[in-house]
Amino acid sequence: MNLAELSVTYQQKLQKLYDEEEIHSLFLLVVNHLLGYSKGKYIIEKQTPLNEDVYLKFEEILTLLSDGKPIQYVIGEAQFYGLSFKVNSSVLIPRPETEELVDWILNDEEISRQSGNVIDIGTGSGCIAISLKKHLSQAHVFAMDISKEAIETAKDNALFNQVEVDFIHDDILNPLNVDSKMFDIIVSNPPYITENEKQEMHQNVLAHEPHTALFVSNEKPLIFYEAIADFAKKHLCKGGALFFEINEYLGEQTIEMLGSKGFVDIVLRKDMQGKDRMVKAGL
Repeated sequence: MNLAELSVTYQQKLQKLYDEEEIHSLFLLVVNHLLGYSKGKYIIEKQTPLNEDVYLKFEEILTLLSDGKPIQYVIGEAQFYGLSFKVNSSVLIPRPETEELVDWILNDEEISRQSGNVIDIGTGSGCIAISLKKHLSQAHVFAMDISKEAIETAKDNALFNQVEVDFIHDDILNPLNVDSKMFDIIVSNPPYITENEKQEMHQNVLAHEPHTALFVSNEKPLIFYEAIADFAKKHLCKGGALFFEINEYLGEQTIEMLGSKGFVDIVLRKDMQGKDRMVKAGL
């Protein structure tokens, strides 16, 4: 069995879950994970026979993918803003729209220039906090999460990416460990998918990613945004900014909520797919 033949096998076994282009991309990720081959190296080596041990590893991964397990959890790694992050079932897989949020912060010259203290609330894998620290080396970055398992994963990612981040195990709905601190940047990608939206989601997300990091009730869809806004009213420095990733259907409600709490200069931004996805606000 060679890589070209394995590629055909992957297409046949995964066609009910993914389209042809997605399967090819998944296969190349597996090739890179197991063999370290780039796409160019794969093209050169795809007719070379594989030894039995390597073939069995490809088969094992194919079985997991066939069961709907996301490739990032299978290989234990995801790419985000040019960095590699360890991921597991205790944290969400980083998404491209969250990269856009990080990029917005880093390209806001006024905000990034004065970034002394930064906090990422609901850090998960640590992708936001670590990416910000990597590019804002002078900033003192904090990262909060209610999940001890997520905090441990994020700590590993900070170590792997060679940055210093202070991690806080706390619940933003009842914060106990950050009362004395002030921040120039407060950022969060909190749970925002309502129960009614579950039917729109891919089955592999529902089956494998942590629901506590994804879903909120239909009755209180902005519960975390309201709590973080209240936190920001006490802890956001003058001239600082609050950044959110948001539910595409709740942009106007999020703006109204922030306005009712006294926030100003509120900006709603669309992602690359044209969906209302990010908000920035000041006090």
